[in-house]
Amino acid sequence: QVQLVESGGGLVQSGGSLRLSCAASGFTLDRYAIGWFRQGPGEEREGVACHGSADGNTFYADSVKGRFTISIDNAKNTVYLQMNSLRPEDTAVYYCAAGRRDLPSYYFCSGYATYDYWGQGTQVSVSS
Repeated sequence: QVQLVESGGGLVQSGGSLRLSCAASGFTLDRYAIGWFRQGPGEEREGVACHGSADGNTFYADSVKGRFTISIDNAKNTVYLQMNSLRPEDTAVYYCAAGRRDLPSYYFCSGYATYDYWGQGTQVSVSS
């Protein structure tokens, strides 16, 4: 069965850290573009961190640059999002997504790419 399963969300105080995990099954992550997206209350979905299959680069949204890090453990077929210095505005449901087409990282985060698989989402809440 092909799926992405996120975990690691929760409630944290401002300035704290969380690490999200996204475990893939039924396909191999290292052949896909992969990224983390979030959607806050009343907001549009935003691509925050993506790894491109075409360029091998990593893209970060300006809002998280220097605080969030995306990484991939190919042995575990899992992608992570390390989130440090969290702020109340980071509160959102976080999703991971994968796309089989060769895409650069910035485009995969743009919202215009084709996303073949989505996880179910995990809630991150940051209190002030």
